[in-house]
Amino acid sequence: MSRFSPFSGPDKAQRYDTDRYRGAVGLNWYLTDPTLRFTMAYYLSPDELAVVEPHLTRMGELMGGPVARWAEETDRNPPRLERYDKWGHDVSRVVMPASFTQSKRAVLDAQQALRDDARAARVSSGLGLFASNYLLNQADIGMGCALGTGGGMVQSLVAAYAPPDVREHVLAKFASGEWAGETAQLLTERTGGSDLGALETTATRAGDAWMLNGVKWFASNCAGEAFVVLAKPEGAPDSSRGVANFLVLRTRRDGSRNGVRVRRLKDKLGTRSVASGEVEFVDAEAFLLSGESGAADAGPSDGKGLGRMMELTNAARLGIALFGLGNARRALVESLCYARQRHAFGGALIDKPLMRRKLAEMIVDVEAAQALVFDGTGAANHRQPRAVRQRIAVPVTKLKVCRLGITAASDAIEIHGGNGYIENWPVARLLRDAQVNTIWEGPDNILCLDVRRGIERAAAHEPLLARLRDAVSVSGDDKTTQLVAGRVEDLDAALTAWSKLDSELAEARLFPLAQFMGDVYAGALLTEQAAWERETRGGDRKALVARLYAQRYLDDRGPLRGIDAETDEALERFDELVDGALAL
Repeated sequence: MSRFSPFSGPDKAQRYDTDRYRGAVGLNWYLTDPTLRFTMAYYLSPDELAVVEPHLTRMGELMGGPVARWAEETDRNPPRLERYDKWGHDVSRVVMPASFTQSKRAVLDAQQALRDDARAARVSSGLGLFASNYLLNQADIGMGCALGTGGGMVQSLVAAYAPPDVREHVLAKFASGEWAGETAQLLTERTGGSDLGALETTATRAGDAWMLNGVKWFASNCAGEAFVVLAKPEGAPDSSRGVANFLVLRTRRDGSRNGVRVRRLKDKLGTRSVASGEVEFVDAEAFLLSGESGAADAGPSDGKGLGRMMELTNAARLGIALFGLGNARRALVESLCYARQRHAFGGALIDKPLMRRKLAEMIVDVEAAQALVFDGTGAANHRQPRAVRQRIAVPVTKLKVCRLGITAASDAIEIHGGNGYIENWPVARLLRDAQVNTIWEGPDNILCLDVRRGIERAAAHEPLLARLRDAVSVSGDDKTTQLVAGRVEDLDAALTAWSKLDSELAEARLFPLAQFMGDVYAGALLTEQAAWERETRGGDRKALVARLYAQRYLDDRGPLRGIDAETDEALERFDELVDGALAL
């Protein structure tokens, strides 16, 4: 008797041939990413690229293989808290799973190898390390958070302000690599959330140190060794101007355990690999990170503590935008892999017009987001040799890209159908992880308020407009560039009109203003990249991406919204779009 039912057969059974189903894990995420390789060539000189690219190739294999697999294991077996030892002493020990520690060591070793080779060749490793974090974030943004939570910030503040003996000790720990990934910044409390001026943690002077008391409600990477903590010193005003930065170490200067207690680890929706907890300070030894360097008589607060932290937070925001980009890229790759292999309604999903529409939109959105994030580093490219950091470009980028991380992960789940909703498929975790990016270092509304401060206090929109004009000035004179150039001037006019609104209405319209900034910013960068591709490679794929992006976000398609258009380049050149997004 046949093992097939009357309604089945070999042809139908083949549709369920699970050996065909291969996702992103196991691929080399650098070699299969033409857009990242394009970006590296766009920014780096040939000499720099010759040093950096072999490392990124090795990291692409590492992140797409062992690190991605370890990430899944850590998500299923997250960190745990041992609050007390066998004698009942509060030890607040966070026990990390072996999968996390193995992954962390492998990532740090790979990145250190890049630093060493770049130093020997006398080239910068900065952009290569940024790209390596992009690859890491596709596997696990929780690991990216653990390795990126304030290490540079701690070192810069300690070097400037800590007492000499503390400075020497801390910087030596970082120099040796012992404290890599062992830092965090502790800001938020139950009373304040994003309203950091409302915090209640207090600091009392004790010689050249201070004693901190209070509770931080969210502390990511709370298993670390060094923390920058916001607190209000005695005698400081009870307002945002009274906030100061303090360094708190896990161990006191005399070698005893400091008054740092982890009350519990958060039971989070996602990013389970980074230990986030509630941290209580009980007469914790701390060192003021303001005033004269190491001065014992430094005042309780110079009034710049919150501002100083927000300046450093802006740099952290770019890293979080990179998390969102990593989420979106991984969602895109998983979607392309699945749509190629899944057959339904008589053919592969990737051959269905509606699926092609969705995948084409994802490809264009991810490339636009990548352009924004990498431009946010301030690195010069071959079309624009001037390196400029934009004050409000980073919050605008974070607002746009972190939201894309969520929508791309949601799209990936929909493309996978019911399988996407199941935890042992890869895209459910992507959605869980992506949601935090809009919260870390400020959700959309906080970012919009930061854009407002930048405009009103520093005219920060002017250098952004200059950057956009520079981009379109080197982008040729094609119709897409003309459209984007016109929208740059429209944005300038929108900023002028917005500045004349009353305060409440101006605040309410900050979101569409920031969105408009992000849309035009991305369009200008894509046209700039397209011009470089035409000039150096004789290709026009990036021009296609720029054109599709501009049509979707910057063009008024008329009363029928483009439905009556006679052609559709996204469908006509779909294979070209895909081949330029994922090389298999």
